[in-house]
Amino acid sequence: METTAVIETIRVLMIDGQPLFREGLRAALQRSEVYCVVGETTNGNEAIEMVRSHNPDVVLIDAGLTTDDPLDIARQIRHMAPRPAVIVFTPSEDEETLFQWIKVGAAAYYPRNITPETLVEAVGKVSHGEYLINDSVLFRPQLVSRVLKSFHEVSEEELPTKHVEHSPLSTREIEILDYIARGQSNKEIAKMLGISDQTVKNHITSILKKLSVSDRTAAVVHAIRHGWITIHTD
Repeated sequence: METTAVIETIRVLMIDGQPLFREGLRAALQRSEVYCVVGETTNGNEAIEMVRSHNPDVVLIDAGLTTDDPLDIARQIRHMAPRPAVIVFTPSEDEETLFQWIKVGAAAYYPRNITPETLVEAVGKVSHGEYLINDSVLFRPQLVSRVLKSFHEVSEEELPTKHVEHSPLSTREIEILDYIARGQSNKEIAKMLGISDQTVKNHITSILKKLSVSDRTAAVVHAIRHGWITIHTD
């Protein structure tokens, strides 16, 4: 007797002020039966109600929304229903805006000229818990430093403090992430641990693979959110 495989549907909510852009996003997603657009709106209150009623896996938000404050919408969604992953579309990649989106827990941050292929891939990845904040932006040294120094503030506002989830990382990998959270370079970490620079790089490669993230900063954010490392304020 043949069995039919059950296809997991990824529910997507779009909060965007440009009808043509929404149409393009919808068309890109609906080319695959995996994705289902459960709602579209430009209004913050409607967006919150749609999250409650449709339980989306991914929320796409226009950072240039003029009808309501998009950051506030995202903040309300994350506090009300932490499950949906938030992807932000922005007309520019300025550091201040990106910093604020990192604080509210955005999983990905893209310019509006994102290709349909990149979008579909990103929606699939963030729906399964991956963190895709744009590498080319996060590797700006001043922004990375600011993100790391702000973890204490972020933890007080948004991160769980009582429950520590099981970590897939080894003791050594967690130790290295802890040094990264202190702002240490690979060379500095190697010296402190008495190992080679290459060994540190190998550990970091393993960390990124295990956590399904693309850079050091995203790995630290992930580890702090899950309670695997503590936050340093000194």
